[in-house]
Amino acid sequence: MLKCLKKIDKAKTGIFAAGVLFGTAGIKVLSSKDAKKLYTNCTAAVLRAKECVMKTATTIQENAEDIYAEAQQINEDRAAQAAQEFDGEAEAAKPAEADIDWTPDLQ
Repeated sequence: MLKCLKKIDKAKTGIFAAGVLFGTAGIKVLSSKDAKKLYTNCTAAVLRAKECVMKTATTIQENAEDIYAEAQQINEDRAAQAAQEFDGEAEAAKPAEADIDWTPDLQ
């Protein structure tokens, strides 16, 4: 039996005992009323921060939707303008029937 006790490392045992002691004391401190008040205040601060972040994210999302809608409108306007220009060029290239002289040359 004494051989077992001689093999025990006293430094490691002391460190283990100190860890148990600090762990037990830590649990007492962490479960105290003051600690609970601190946790409550920290949680409230996190919730306020979350609300602020969500408000900012919503604003950014709304702005992005507005930008996207305006960009689509610009592209639709450009497409309509290009179509009008194309139709105008096609009309200018095609001779009008009033410009054609259908009378025969008798000379």
